[in-house]
Amino acid sequence: MTIFQGAATAMITPFKDDKVDFTSLERLVKHQLDGNIDALVVNGTTGEPTTMTHDERTAVASAVIEIVAKRVPVILGAGSNNTYTAREYAEEAQDLGADGLLVVTPYYNKCTQNGIVQHYKVLADAVDLPIIMYNVPSRTGVNIAPETALKLAGYRGIVGIKEASGNVTQFTEVARLTEGKLDLYSGDDGLVLPILALGGKGVISVASNIVPQYMHDMVQTFLDGDIAKSRKMQLDICPLVKALFCEVNPIPVKCAAKLMGLCEDDYLRLPLTRMEKRDYLRDEMRAFGLNV
Repeated sequence: MTIFQGAATAMITPFKDDKVDFTSLERLVKHQLDGNIDALVVNGTTGEPTTMTHDERTAVASAVIEIVAKRVPVILGAGSNNTYTAREYAEEAQDLGADGLLVVTPYYNKCTQNGIVQHYKVLADAVDLPIIMYNVPSRTGVNIAPETALKLAGYRGIVGIKEASGNVTQFTEVARLTEGKLDLYSGDDGLVLPILALGGKGVISVASNIVPQYMHDMVQTFLDGDIAKSRKMQLDICPLVKALFCEVNPIPVKCAAKLMGLCEDDYLRLPLTRMEKRDYLRDEMRAFGLNV
């Protein structure tokens, strides 16, 4: 039940006058499709769902699913620190026609490893969609231990894990223990090659909001066997990736999207605010060859 192989974009949600900008959203989706992206993730962390209303989340998901029209998988974020709210999101995603779910661990509650297992099992039991678990302890305060990943590997529709701990040793242990029972994805644009080398299927990327073709090509080049070229592409994009994360995601990538004309405004819902290191980001984008 692999959902995708390659590069998926963790999409931003464009706003204008404090409302979802659906014109810019369509432009962003078309930019992704033109860039041969392999999948789209909507209403994930980068999309600011925690400061959107339920109706807004539903409208954005519906719009992207309609625009994409099954050309690539659309994966909807269904995370919450309330297991039953997450279940409602998952059930709605299935009704909307999503191709899969990205489910972050419960945040703030700091549940036990057993709590993580039970949380994911409730969601898996509720829907028939494939689920990618999302491990990002720097944001959530809880880590999916490798042994926990093994317990969940293959349970009903639990098919993958997005690993954004920044800990390559942990990812290696997940790969060793699960032995192909989970599809493994990088959640860090700067660690795509190490994770591919450990058997990963690809990346769920922030950078691909602005450079989808490059991220697709970097992963596909590796999968095609040209490791040296893919490694050079990873090293070449590192300065841009550093700039895209010099402030809290998605602040820089929203600024970058506006600089490229992909959206009209780089407005973010509070408590996130517009980028301060704008000149630094623009310089790195130009150094990478982007016309901004």
